[in-house]
Amino acid sequence: MNTFPRHLLITRDSHADTRLDLLKGALAADAIVPYLGPGLLQLGCAKPVVPHSPEAVATALTKRAPAPSKIRTNMWSVAQFIEQRRHRRTLQGWMAEIFAAPAAPTALHAWLATLPLSLIVDSWYDGTMRAALIATGRRDVVEIQGVTRANETRDIWTKAYDLSGNELDAVPPVETVLYVPHGSVRPAANFLISDSDYVEALTDIDIQTPIPDQVKQRRSNRGFFFLGCRFDDQMLRTYARQIMKRSDGPHFALIDGSELTRNERRFLAACAVTVIDMPISEAAARLAGSLPSDQNG
Repeated sequence: MNTFPRHLLITRDSHADTRLDLLKGALAADAIVPYLGPGLLQLGCAKPVVPHSPEAVATALTKRAPAPSKIRTNMWSVAQFIEQRRHRRTLQGWMAEIFAAPAAPTALHAWLATLPLSLIVDSWYDGTMRAALIATGRRDVVEIQGVTRANETRDIWTKAYDLSGNELDAVPPVETVLYVPHGSVRPAANFLISDSDYVEALTDIDIQTPIPDQVKQRRSNRGFFFLGCRFDDQMLRTYARQIMKRSDGPHFALIDGSELTRNERRFLAACAVTVIDMPISEAAARLAGSLPSDQNG
């Protein structure tokens, strides 16, 4: 049951810190789903060890295979360019190299890993949330990753793994499902990255076929809390919208309001996502409990 007080959630004139304190309680009560983005890699680290945006991935790939200037900042198009000219194995190998360095979990990742969350969505390739869960010693977690169908003869959209890296034939009953819709470098270097990877997924995603049943079940009576995410590309908006689809809500996004593009504002309004305009470092410290008590409201 969603125990988060909905009448408080929709209060538009509340201060950001009040909303955040309510969301901290909701996370602890498993009443809302954290949806993690690459922006979290910048917490406490001016220069993350792996790319922390699609543009940064595009730059890393272009260093290995110069792409035409008109697509050079578009991760998906650069990846497609490489796949067509250098083969899928080359693209996958380069992505594995780019994300090879292990990013240390932040205090926020570590705190989330201790909570009895039914569902965590990690929308980036670095595997940091997985590492945080491993560090707790938990065994009641299964990771479900999106996979490219380019390498598959089976009619599958995802693969499931335990935290030891073993692939599972079926998802057992567990407390926490870690859903990584775009794949991850660990444990098996699964990446949805090129335009062609998404052709079939985007064709079927409106009817929810690529979304695992375990995610559909666990989102149904919850909303989503976006942390470290941006929605300045149609691909990111489409996936976020479809993962939110048929969830109970409400939804929140921790994001710098001054940086929002017009398309992001339209998306957030259309999906009824309330923006919490606060620096991510301050918000992460408040959520993880590392702010002094006189700053914690």
